[in-house]
Amino acid sequence: MGVTPETNPSQLLSVSEALRLLSGQFSPLEAVQVPLASSAGRVLAEDIQSNLDLPPFPNSVMDGFAVKVEDLAEALPDQPVMLDVVADIPAGLPVDKQLQRGQAARIMTGAVIPAGAEAVIPVEDTNFNDRQSGSEAPKTVIAFRPVTLGENIRPAGQDVRSGEVVLRAGERLRPQDVGLLSMIGMANVPVRRKPRVAVFSTGDELTPVEHPLTPGKIHDANSYALTALAEMYGAQATNLGIVPDQPDAIQGCLDRAASEAVDMIISSAGVSVGALDFVRTVVEQNGRLDFWRVNMRPGKPLAFGYYKDVPFFGLPGNPVSAFVGFEVFVRQTLLKLQGAKRISRTVLKARLLEKVESDGRESYLRAKVTQGAGEWIAELTGHQGSGNLRSLVQGNALLIIPSGVKSVPSGAQVDFWMLDEEL
Repeated sequence: MGVTPETNPSQLLSVSEALRLLSGQFSPLEAVQVPLASSAGRVLAEDIQSNLDLPPFPNSVMDGFAVKVEDLAEALPDQPVMLDVVADIPAGLPVDKQLQRGQAARIMTGAVIPAGAEAVIPVEDTNFNDRQSGSEAPKTVIAFRPVTLGENIRPAGQDVRSGEVVLRAGERLRPQDVGLLSMIGMANVPVRRKPRVAVFSTGDELTPVEHPLTPGKIHDANSYALTALAEMYGAQATNLGIVPDQPDAIQGCLDRAASEAVDMIISSAGVSVGALDFVRTVVEQNGRLDFWRVNMRPGKPLAFGYYKDVPFFGLPGNPVSAFVGFEVFVRQTLLKLQGAKRISRTVLKARLLEKVESDGRESYLRAKVTQGAGEWIAELTGHQGSGNLRSLVQGNALLIIPSGVKSVPSGAQVDFWMLDEEL
C-alpha cells in the first residue's frame, strides 16, 4: 500500500520553506505617535536623536563642597585646610557665583557646579556633616584631604551628547529606554502601529470558560491563549470566541473580522481533514491558501493564506499544536509588522538528560531547561501529547529536533528556545 501525502514527510512543506514563503508577504505597518507614558513595549519607527546633552550641565555627584584643587593640595587629617563658604547651592536652581581661591560652596547632589570650581569634596571629609533639611551652610569649612581634578563632578554630556543617536528604529522599548526618552524631553514617541488581530476557535465540542461543562464538552483554551500570545507580542487582539463547525457560521465570523479592518485573522481547528473541518474550505472559497500542512510536530495541519485579502493563519485545534504553530510562524509575523529589528528567537544548546524519540518531523518538545556546570541541561516535562497543555506550563523551553531525526540519545546536545526569552 502506498504512502499517502498526509503521512509522507516529502509531501509536507518544511518549516524553513514555510517561513521563507511568509517572509516576503509582510512589511512594517505605518508609524504613529504615542505619548511617552504608553510607549513601553512598542517598537520604534525611527532612530531617536538627542537634542541636548545629558547631563545638560556639570553637576555634583554627592552632597559636599565645591572647591578648587589647588586650595586642598596640602590638606591632611592632621593638617586640614579652612575655606570660606561663599555660596549655598541646592539642586534645581541656576548659579551665578564664581569661585575664587580660598573659597568653597556648599552643594547638593545634582546641583549645578559653579564657575571656577574643579572638584567636590564630600561632607564626610570635612568638619561639617549636617544634612538635616533646612540646615544653614557654615561660614567656613575645614577639609581633611586633597581632591583631584573633576572629582565627584558629572560633566555635561557625560552620558549623552547632543546630536547622538540614543535608540535605533526597530528596538522594542524597555522601561530603561522610556526613562532615557523622558530625560531627553521626548513627550511623544514615533512607533509602529500595533497590528490588529482577530482570534477565534472553532469546534462544536467547545464551551466558553464561564459556562459549566456538559457531557462531551471541553472549555475553549485556544482563543484565550492565542489572544494572550498576540498581545504579548505587541498586537491589539480581539477574541471573537467560539464558532460552531458550520460553514455559514465560520464565514460569518471571518466576514466580521475582515470588516473590522484587522491586519491578521487567527483561527484554531478546522484546517485538518476531518468531516467537520470547514475552515480551510471557507477560506479557499473566499480567498486562497498559500500553504497547508507543515512537516512539524506538533502542528502539522497548519495553514496560511488570505481571506478576502486579509492574512489568515489557521492553527491546529490541539492546544499545544496551536501554541507551537503560533510561536514558530505567527510570532515572527507580528514582530515584522511592527518593524522589529530582531524577529527570530535565540537558539541555544542544551544537553539531554534522557533519550528523546521523534517521528522524523521537525519536532518542538516541551522541556525544563536549567543551567548546569557551564552548560544548559534539558529534560522533558512529561507526556508530549499535543493536547497536554500542562507540560507546556511546566516547561520553560522548546527543544528543536531536526527533520529526519527519529532518536536522540541521552547526553546529546540539542537546540532549544527559551519560552520566557525577553523580546
